[in-house]
Amino acid sequence: MKTIKFLMATGLFLLSINLVSAQSVIEVFAVSGNCGMCKSRIEAAAKEAGAVAATWDTDSKKLKVSFDANVTSISKIQEKVAGVGHDNAGFKASDEVYNKLHGCCKYDRTAAEQAIAESCCKDGKCKDGSCKNTNKDCCQDGSCDKKGKKGKSCCDNCKKS
Repeated sequence: MKTIKFLMATGLFLLSINLVSAQSVIEVFAVSGNCGMCKSRIEAAAKEAGAVAATWDTDSKKLKVSFDANVTSISKIQEKVAGVGHDNAGFKASDEVYNKLHGCCKYDRTAAEQAIAESCCKDGKCKDGSCKNTNKDCCQDGSCDKKGKKGKSCCDNCKKS
């Protein structure tokens, strides 16, 4: 009987350590799209990339994801979303994939690129979580087109091809 209690206590202890070590992260970033079909595609792609929850708002064009940092990353989620045709704060969809989207899903890529770039900066700094760029102080005028270290734009990763 003592052995069973000891094993159960050990099991519960190990389970609690595992639960504590899970790093739940919530991120919000810009994703281009237009309609309900886009919403379904974007949210499904985020979940395929490991997001526990994903909600894309059609009006604000923002995707809110919740994920375990031990399982996936914001970069993997953004890459997967771009892989289904939706430019976002981390990756740009290939022209080939974008061109295969349904007509109502084809957003204005020029306007979307500008909106995404603007979402990267706030008060002259790249927003944490919006861009993968580590040079966080090169957006002096908030336009995200100032050159930072090595001549790269502050938010090059937001405009990534």
